[in-house]
Amino acid sequence: MDILDGIAPLAPRYDGFVLDLWGVVHDGRRPYPGVVEALARLREAGKRVAFLSNAPRRARVVERQLAGMGIARGAHYDGVITSGELVWRHLARREDPFFARLGRRVFHIGPERDHSVIEGLDLAFADSPARADWVLNTGPDPRRGPKSVAPYEETLAACAGLGLPMVCANPDLAVMVAGERLICAGALAARYREMGGAVAEIGKPDPAVYAPVLDLLGVRRRERVLAIGDSPHTDLAGAQAAGLDAVWALTGLAADAHGEDPGPEPLRKALAEHAVRPLAAVRGLRW
Repeated sequence: MDILDGIAPLAPRYDGFVLDLWGVVHDGRRPYPGVVEALARLREAGKRVAFLSNAPRRARVVERQLAGMGIARGAHYDGVITSGELVWRHLARREDPFFARLGRRVFHIGPERDHSVIEGLDLAFADSPARADWVLNTGPDPRRGPKSVAPYEETLAACAGLGLPMVCANPDLAVMVAGERLICAGALAARYREMGGAVAEIGKPDPAVYAPVLDLLGVRRRERVLAIGDSPHTDLAGAQAAGLDAVWALTGLAADAHGEDPGPEPLRKALAEHAVRPLAAVRGLRW
């Protein structure tokens, strides 16, 4: 597998780019070196750029965060689709059978900053599982912390015992934030399933989440769209299932698993474990 130093060799082959955020564009605090320039170069070349993130919050919240990092809509990208945004749409439309059955009372596992997932909807937060109809899982909260599932066991068991269905707004198992590996909502959802709970996960690697981002890009031919992500489990598997070419960014989770300068052999083994076949790997989202 080829390991590229940057994305410049790929740009002429594609009209649209679907980029992951955490672990590819930024580390949760600041952009990776060269990212802002690379995004500007893509836009200057007339490329369409969209971010597809498993962030468990509305897209506008993520756009504000990006603006604070010096990444501006228009100058650097065309739009954002988040798993939190897609959860909101499911809850608003109630077309999916799983969502159609959900009641009004929501028990939330996650930080308050993710409340945007139900804003403006005819829903209310419940203060305990016993008072709820279903569970919204957006990830770890500040009180119990993001290092382990263990502090959430009692709450998850209570919800499972009541038979509450769970909506997981971020299928990621982990994320890298400023060089530190933290658990995500997907880790809590995996434990909930082990307890016998019913879970609907919205986000990558489900190929259905690529339709809204392709609509946003406006690129009709999928062979002219490239996805870039750091996770074989979500980014690469999702792109492959959606029929898109993909490149593995060796930052974020990839760097945590394989080091800053991995050779091709351990990368091949990791890809084989997930049954994904990206076109190449890239050392970072830089030109």
